[in-house]
Amino acid sequence: MARHRPLLLIGQTAGLRNPEMSLGEKVWQINWALILLTCAVATAGVAVLYSAADGNMDPWASRQVTRFGAGLGIMLVIALIDVRFWFRHAYMIYLVGLGLLVAVELFGSTGMGAQRWIDLKVIQLQPSEVMKVALVLALARYFHGMALEEIGRLGSLLIPSILILAPTALVLKQPDLGTSVMLTAVGVAVFFCAGVRLWMFAAVGAMSLAAVPIAWQFMHAYQRKRIGTFLNPESDPLGSGYHIMQSKIALGSAGLFGKGFLQGTQSHLNFLPEKHTDFIFTMFAEEFGMVGGLTLLGTYTLLLAYGIAIGLRSRNQFGRLLAVGLSCNLFLYVFINIAMVMGLIPVVGVPLPLISYGGTAMLTVMGGLGLVMSVYIHRDVRIPRRGPNDEM
Repeated sequence: MARHRPLLLIGQTAGLRNPEMSLGEKVWQINWALILLTCAVATAGVAVLYSAADGNMDPWASRQVTRFGAGLGIMLVIALIDVRFWFRHAYMIYLVGLGLLVAVELFGSTGMGAQRWIDLKVIQLQPSEVMKVALVLALARYFHGMALEEIGRLGSLLIPSILILAPTALVLKQPDLGTSVMLTAVGVAVFFCAGVRLWMFAAVGAMSLAAVPIAWQFMHAYQRKRIGTFLNPESDPLGSGYHIMQSKIALGSAGLFGKGFLQGTQSHLNFLPEKHTDFIFTMFAEEFGMVGGLTLLGTYTLLLAYGIAIGLRSRNQFGRLLAVGLSCNLFLYVFINIAMVMGLIPVVGVPLPLISYGGTAMLTVMGGLGLVMSVYIHRDVRIPRRGPNDEM
């Protein structure tokens, strides 16, 4: 049977001590390069939101600066908290996230035809974004306590599969196909990193393909229309195909170096829809060209590389799975958004992290990066397989 080398076997050593660090030592351990990269991406986001408002900080850029400042504070606080705290409370955080998804069904606010938000007056909370981080925490906690032989058994995957399916079903009901796909994909990524056998992925993939005709019948009309538009956007250029055709026009006309800051025609003449949220990469690329777009992608790549390297450096399985899982989550954000605006996949509502305007997505991504930083700061902490307070 096909197997692969899981992260479980990478970087393990015996006889590790549990170093206790003071707050000053933790601050000294902060990975400032990771923070610098995060600030660089966020700065690009503020700049393009400033341009989207025709050279004004209001209404988007000023709020984005405030949210990023709050997110940076949250990131640093989370980073300084011992990783064993997150280990102990992983399931509780997951249950809170699941409870928020249920609350959306009961009294959530509706926008753009979907019921996805809870109005907290200060911010419109989107629980599905919080769930992306909570799911990785819960799966990392579950697989940390399992031996490789146990992970190879089909029965041992029932509980983590339920952990994925429960929030995915609630998000699909909102409806939010893009986020439900992300939840499933990040769950699969953690399964792979934990050492689940490859034949199991092949079997699930085959069953999923066989279920496509059935799933098609349960999809909303607008979702089926999005897929049809993806296959042939020219069939309705002024209707369902308008978004992606305008995006392609903007990207294709940008050239090597773009049209210049504040000079994008498709965006500033309001041909490009959702230029401050879902299609913000199109606006960025139109003004800064292929060079600017590749530079932004390169910065994201460095962020992802740091996250994966931090995970592999961790001395405990929980930290490894948490850092790599959250890095995969960031990758999915970037990949789905950019592939969407380029017409490589159907249009779905997935923001570009740290760039797109939005409160919950910004704070969630920053919180996830804070957890990655916590793994880095506490990389030499040993978490026994039976629990953080037990002896091996």
